[in-house]
Amino acid sequence: MILVFGRTGQVAIELQRLGQVTALGRDAVDLENPQACADAIRQHRPDIVINAAAYTAVDLAEEDEARATLINGAAPTAMARACAETGAALVHISTDYVFDGSGSAPWHPEATTAPINAYGRSKLAGEVGICAAGGTHAILRTSWVFSAHGANFVKTMLRLGAERDRLSIVADQIGGPTSAAAIARTCLAVGQTLRQSPVKTGTYHLSGTPDTSWADFARAIFVSAGLGTKVQNIPTSAYPTPAARPLNSRLDNSSLTRTFTVPRPDWRADLDDVLREIAAS
Repeated sequence: MILVFGRTGQVAIELQRLGQVTALGRDAVDLENPQACADAIRQHRPDIVINAAAYTAVDLAEEDEARATLINGAAPTAMARACAETGAALVHISTDYVFDGSGSAPWHPEATTAPINAYGRSKLAGEVGICAAGGTHAILRTSWVFSAHGANFVKTMLRLGAERDRLSIVADQIGGPTSAAAIARTCLAVGQTLRQSPVKTGTYHLSGTPDTSWADFARAIFVSAGLGTKVQNIPTSAYPTPAARPLNSRLDNSSLTRTFTVPRPDWRADLDDVLREIAAS
């Protein structure tokens, strides 16, 4: 049995579409109650647990760090302890925001973490707790998630692109857009492999290729969607936000590919799939 925490988020929706999972929404288990998360694992006795739920309001977390840390830190830690106790394999989705965004080289999973905002600190707390629990697990750090569901950059660009002829988009933040569908497929594959090979426990990176800027990602969205919206490059300093964003979100995926034979997904192909789904909805 595969137990998924989360039901309405982007990755959780894609996991349910793949089938073979039991998804728990907030009405069933509230991540603000870590003990309830552990109890759910003990009750269901799953073989694999996928944590696809999180506090993701990056800017709001600056004023709400305690709640973000409860959901992103304490809850995954409780899940990991229950998984270690019951023998379940845990797959947990984390973020590039655990790094400070310095330099231009892709971040390796073993690179030193140094989050520059509250959201990143809360997600790092979850990683630390999972590792300390000592059970079979894979932490999958990913970035720039998009899909046909929920709130994300692709859907925002489609809305704004339909309203405006020109948009100013940040061009000095570089990363790998990653489709929720690719993340869901990887979570299942990694979880199933961990059941057979617990020795593959560890932290891995999953991000779309090729690395790009938000501005160039927006251009690709407009071209693929047939919109004539022009994009003006601006620096991060021209678009201030409550939470600082890392400039370098490039992630090195090589250990994931080597260990689990999971290829790095091409976000351009996944973008076309998402746009077709949105158009058909």
